[in-house]
Formats: sequence, C-alpha cells, structure tokens
Amino acid sequence: MAPVGPIALVPLKGSVEFTDKVNWYLNKRRSEYQEQEFISKYPGFYRQDYRIAVENTRFSSGEGKAVIQSSVRGHDLFIISDVTNFSCTYKMFGQTNHMSPDDHYQDLKRVILACSGKARRINVIMPFLYEGRQHKRNSRESLDCAFALEEIYNLGVENIITFDAHDERVANAIPTSGFESLSATYQIIKEMYRSIPDLHFTEDKFMVISPDEGGISRAMYFASMLGVPLGTFYKRRDYTRVVNGRNPIVAHEFLGDSVEGLDILIVDDMISSGDSMLDI
Repeated sequence: MAPVGPIALVPLKGSVEFTDKVNWYLNKRRSEYQEQEFISKYPGFYRQDYRIAVENTRFSSGEGKAVIQSSVRGHDLFIISDVTNFSCTYKMFGQTNHMSPDDHYQDLKRVILACSGKARRINVIMPFLYEGRQHKRNSRESLDCAFALEEIYNLGVENIITFDAHDERVANAIPTSGFESLSATYQIIKEMYRSIPDLHFTEDKFMVISPDEGGISRAMYFASMLGVPLGTFYKRRDYTRVVNGRNPIVAHEFLGDSVEGLDILIVDDMISSGDSMLDI
C-alpha cells in the first residue's frame, strides 16, 4: 500500500520525550528499506528526522497561539498530545500555572488549526483520551468526551489513536470516523512475567480482582487470559448525601473466593484519587 504522504511527528508540550523515542524507532525501522527501489518513488519516506517542531505561545493574559516551525504541506501528520501531563507550566499575569487537561486540549486544537488545509492527513495520538471518564450523562451532566471527539473531527482530523479508553463505546459519537483504542493487556502480562520471576499464574496461587463495577470487564479479560479466578468489589453508597459532587462510599463489599495465600492483580479502569485502591 502506498503511503498517504511523508510521515511527520508533531510533539505537543509534555510529549517531546515520547516523540523522540517514536522518531528513533521509526528511523531504525525504515532504515532497513534503504536498498529497496520503492523508496525513490516516495520522497520523504526515509529521513533522519521525522519530527516537526511546534511552538505553543502563551500571552501574559493566558491566551495562546500555535506556530508550526516548518512546512507540513502534503505530510501525513501524527500530532502527539499528553493531556494529563501536569508538569507542564505557563505564565499568566506573572503567575506560574500548571497545565490542566483543558489547557493541553486547547493547545491541541490550535496546532490542528495551524495545520489544517496544508497537511495531506491529520492524525492525533492521545495516550489518555481527553475527558474519557465523562463518556456518559448522569442527570444534568455534560457529555464532554463525545463533544470533544466531534469537535476534533470537525477541525479536519481523520484518526484518533488512544490507549485503553475508559469506555470504547464513546466511538459511537463519531461512527463514520477513525477511532482506535489500543489495549495494553499483552504488554502488561509480558512485563509481569519478565519482572516478577516467582509469579505463578495458576488457580491456586493467583487471582484477579476488580475494585468496582467499572473495572470488571477489564478484570474479566485478564482472568480469562491467565486462566485464574476472578473477584470483585462493589461500592455501597449513601444516596441521601452528596459530597464533592458524588454520593459518598459507605463500604466496599467483596464478591468472590478467599484471597488467603494468593498473589493478587487489581485491575481498574481508572485511578483518580487512589482512595479505592487503598481501601481495598
């Protein structure tokens, strides 16, 4: 299959180090084709550097703009955005502010707008899906994830690639567009085998547990792949009160066999505060 265009990697703030690794692997992989005739047919297929720098400028008022440092005309762009990288900062009215997911998302849209109408194709790699936890509406809540996906595609993006989306069904918001949620289950199991040699994935020595109903589908998949028992907790809540926007948890009730003497793998769909992990 012929390439869409010369590949270009566009790292946003907070994803430069990851993009450098992707660039290194891409260069290494494509260097194996240097002797092939088809390389001459596709200018830009093999290059020493696939990265295109972008500058996300912030004015003193907190407003911003994006400036692409070199031409993206005709390129197959992959914009890489880490929306949960809290270590990134910017100045506003003389104060240092850490970037929230909303700030990263705004920068992403600015970069897309700077590339629109010039790049052959625009793809977004977002390891953590922006607003992925707000994938459904309860009562009067907003549907942030669905709207964000629609907004991005309306700006001209053709594909979004993420990892282990909170709920893959959010792709229903953009049924005619490209949305990929890649699972990291195999890589996790492989790394567990490599780094913990005395771990035995057998029914009498190992169990997979989900801390709540949200993580049960992922826990079921791990348990099925490893052939080990499954357990789960469910949260008893006090629905007569609201604390910090949620009904407080009264207790965690366990459903499953005894865990005595077993190694436990706890699989959750998302860790926010970490309180549930500590409680169980």
